[in-house]
Amino acid sequence: MIVDQLISEIEPKEIIKGFNARFVHTETMTIAYWDIEAGAEIPLHHHIHEQVSQILEGEFEMTIGGKTKTHKPGSILVIPSNVEHSGKAITPCKILDIFNPVREDYK
Repeated sequence: MIVDQLISEIEPKEIIKGFNARFVHTETMTIAYWDIEAGAEIPLHHHIHEQVSQILEGEFEMTIGGKTKTHKPGSILVIPSNVEHSGKAITPCKILDIFNPVREDYK
């Protein structure tokens, strides 16, 4: 599969209230470009996917494995498979997530 388009051309999907993403799926991973409204929260959860997150814009509070920290642009987070995590947008945010394996639930 070859994808050759602008991110802005990908139709966004609201996954959780205030969390809108544009997804690119390959054979082995999912890349998510999130636009998150200030105050939006993702509840405590876990999944089989490894997750790498980069904060591109804004401030985002994450709790990973019971430890809470506020992250700013340039922060990169690695969330291992099945580790509980949650988050809250302190300000409007843009976040890039990479998941492995593919997030079939986001297709």
